[in-house]
Amino acid sequence: MDHHSPEPDRAAAPRVSPVDLLGRLTLDEKIALLHQHAPAVDRLGLRPYTTGTECLHGLSWTGVATVFPQPVGLASTWDVDLLARVGRAVGTEVRAKHAEDPSIGLNVWAPVVNTLRHPLWGRNEEGYSEDPDLTAALATGYCQGLRGEDPDVWLTVPTLKHYLGYGNETDRSATSSHLPPQSLREYELPAFQGPLAAGVVGAVMPSYNLVNGRPNHVATELLDELRTWADGSVAVVSDAQAPSSLVDVERFFPDHVTSHAAALRAGIDSFTDNSQDVRPTIERITAALGAGLVDEADIDRAVLRLLELRDRTGELSGADPYRVPATAIDTAEHRALAREASTRGVVLLANDGGALPLGEPTSIAVVGPFAAHVVHDWYSGTPPYVVTLADALAERYPDAEVRVATGADRVALFSRTHQRYLAATPTGDAVTATSVTVDATSQFDVTDWGHGVLSLRSVATGAYLSGQSWIQRADADRIGGWVVQETYSARTQPDGSVSLLHIGSGKWLRIQNGTHLLVADGTEATAERFSLETLVSGSDDVARACAGADAVLVAVGNDPHVAGRETEDRPDLLLGATAATAWSSASAAHDRPILVIVSSYPYAVQDEAAQAGAVVWSSHAGQELGHGLVDVLSGDVNPSGRIAQTWWRRVEDAGDLLDYDVTGAGGQGGQTYRYAEADPLYGLGHGLGYSEIAYRRLELSAGSVAAPAPTFGHTPARDAEAPGTDLTATVTVENTGDRPVDELVAVYSHAPQDLTVRAPRRRLLAWTRVEVAPHSTLDVRLPLPLGALAVWDVAATAPDRTALVATPGAYVVQPGAYVVASGPSVTEAALTAPLTVTGPEPAVLRPGTLPAAAFHSYRSLVTSARERTLGSCIEVHPAHEAGWAQYGRIALDGARVVRILVARRWLPASSAPRVRLTAGGTGWAPLTEWADVTSTEQYDWQELRLELLSPPAGPVDLRVEIEGAARVAELIFD
Repeated sequence: MDHHSPEPDRAAAPRVSPVDLLGRLTLDEKIALLHQHAPAVDRLGLRPYTTGTECLHGLSWTGVATVFPQPVGLASTWDVDLLARVGRAVGTEVRAKHAEDPSIGLNVWAPVVNTLRHPLWGRNEEGYSEDPDLTAALATGYCQGLRGEDPDVWLTVPTLKHYLGYGNETDRSATSSHLPPQSLREYELPAFQGPLAAGVVGAVMPSYNLVNGRPNHVATELLDELRTWADGSVAVVSDAQAPSSLVDVERFFPDHVTSHAAALRAGIDSFTDNSQDVRPTIERITAALGAGLVDEADIDRAVLRLLELRDRTGELSGADPYRVPATAIDTAEHRALAREASTRGVVLLANDGGALPLGEPTSIAVVGPFAAHVVHDWYSGTPPYVVTLADALAERYPDAEVRVATGADRVALFSRTHQRYLAATPTGDAVTATSVTVDATSQFDVTDWGHGVLSLRSVATGAYLSGQSWIQRADADRIGGWVVQETYSARTQPDGSVSLLHIGSGKWLRIQNGTHLLVADGTEATAERFSLETLVSGSDDVARACAGADAVLVAVGNDPHVAGRETEDRPDLLLGATAATAWSSASAAHDRPILVIVSSYPYAVQDEAAQAGAVVWSSHAGQELGHGLVDVLSGDVNPSGRIAQTWWRRVEDAGDLLDYDVTGAGGQGGQTYRYAEADPLYGLGHGLGYSEIAYRRLELSAGSVAAPAPTFGHTPARDAEAPGTDLTATVTVENTGDRPVDELVAVYSHAPQDLTVRAPRRRLLAWTRVEVAPHSTLDVRLPLPLGALAVWDVAATAPDRTALVATPGAYVVQPGAYVVASGPSVTEAALTAPLTVTGPEPAVLRPGTLPAAAFHSYRSLVTSARERTLGSCIEVHPAHEAGWAQYGRIALDGARVVRILVARRWLPASSAPRVRLTAGGTGWAPLTEWADVTSTEQYDWQELRLELLSPPAGPVDLRVEIEGAARVAELIFD
């Protein structure tokens, strides 16, 4: 970057080290530093400090800054280096704002590495991919850019969000994500492990939800484990208001003193709570200290981590090798990078009609809600400018006629009570029922974003109707805000009139007597009754624009603040009503319309794609959205984007939004491209270009390899440099066309389905991007880490009898006949090669103590918290009366007695709680009699001593069967 000083500014020696500074702080000063808004300590030269500057895809909430594509769009580049360059630009702009205003902190809350397990998740736009390894790689790249290149001083300190198992907004602070051992180890943890292990992350934020029955903000073992993946210190910063939610929402603790003490002991270092009011946090931690719930060592540990975080940016030493000036925002370089990222994130999903590239049309119809519209999301900054699709088309084709139709219905609303039309004032500061005629002031364009959620834009002011106060205005330049004020719902009354509900306030619109102001303070009974007069049909307007056009582009998608956003999951995968109508009208008027989807997530568009001449997708790509799309649509740039998330044909194919067991071990069916059986519309890695790439040959360096040793501990066995894993795949690709191609070459595994431990049906092993010249052939060599074939096997190691919950297991590559595949996507295996993995038979577990949560499969059970902050157990799912957990390959070695540690779930059940063991292979037979659970409290553990009826001689599969409200923590065999 040109803002990097050639002569680093370094102090000769640090003014004070974090450890030294900690020793100089008083106890009261240390407690105050635990809040997000840490006050100054003037006597030690510590200025006020705030954790958490948002910069998900550009600096947010601090004024003008470069806005890059949403993360889901950046991910479609599959380019770690590009993500690093974007991160470096964003980090530079954070430093620039910090130079202007030191209160803007250098601890940044980005990236989001929650996997995109389910496309209905409202925050889909914030993540990278459904594949955890691809997510980890892209996040590592972004973090490398944010971190900067100086070996000692960080440009900014990235924070990974949100740890862990977070992928639903519905009841997000109350739902528990059930993560059995395999889903936890194979799917959820790796996305966080990668960036932490790379040394480019200095903080982690837990998520609002619970995992296995315990809020993540007091998940001691999970927080302890994440710190083992990083070489240096890792601060844990709470999510906003999450510490108080432990009591107020989750009701996991009886009071805030107890909950804050538990969070501090579990590993929370910075409390983002009660906005800027530090007083409640100070009072609660001080009370916890006085009650003996925490000690000063707990406080010191957290404060030291926060001081180390601040020291990384040079704050304590005074070193600044970057010297970023306040003017380093919206530079020419950043504008060019924004356009490059936007262009490279565009994915050509289909081109069956050969409608693209556009060539040189003389007339272009661009229709639909995003024909001339660029939107923000919640974590967007304020762009210095925006380029719409229509803008970019007019710029690229100056001699062509560009016709624009949004598809919105233009209407007038006539008050039946006041016998006047609604009209916007000239400044838009109010809407009144005063117009006796229909003119520009009394016309509104209505867009239906889906499920009856409407926005109304004043034709006179060009701004949205909004309810920022109870008096309705027509001056909002966009739909936005934490509570959206620009959306409405219409209800048709029995007499044919229409009433409007302001969704943000939940109040119905009525017209004040006397002032005639439109206000939101009514009930449905008092709501104004309007006659809705359609002046211009959006469908007809689209048809007129498309008539006779050389090219028709139908630009549809979502507004990121409506029907799918933080706090709100999507209801389905369908296009909104206005978008669907625009498509129907355009496809009736033109034989090869091009469907352009601008969205934060996939849609189920099988029928639309079948009608389209081509289908193109872009995320909301920020200020350069229009240029990025037209660079590809025109053919000036060959499309190189590839989707990093499956597009399903039906919402049912994606699975249950609240089911986090992606492996399907609970019998509900697998999820994501790895485990689902459904055939997607567009599979992971899919994306077309304008030049044909043929996959000619796939050759493995060996057809048979020995499985690497199991990996114990916390890191998956994915190291390509590990002994015995020097397998390579060579993929030969040919560019048969006339254009150079930036091709994604990826290699996938297909695991045999008869393995002892369930393995992914498909899995991404390795990928790279290569340039392939026209009419040339290229051999692409990819190292294949055998560890990527590993599954988590809980029988691979004996548990520690002294541990409360440490789940036994290891990452194990199972012997078997695998298939290695390569092709245009995970579902298009153009080439395959067999791979035999040899190795010993699967391990047999000889337990002394068997943690109940260390199961291979189960039915109607969930994992729950053994104690409030430590340990795991199992219990019947609240929706069921009975269930079982199965443990494979158990050798009882002459055991005659089993001791089962049990308690009673707080939630009542209709049947008396009881447990027993069964053993089986082809059939299941009782191994013990049923035993009643007499414990009356969920943390009041009792030991049931049961004799084994007929101890089996060899390894068997065991089941713990549970009826009613029993909880089971462990089995001890004697």
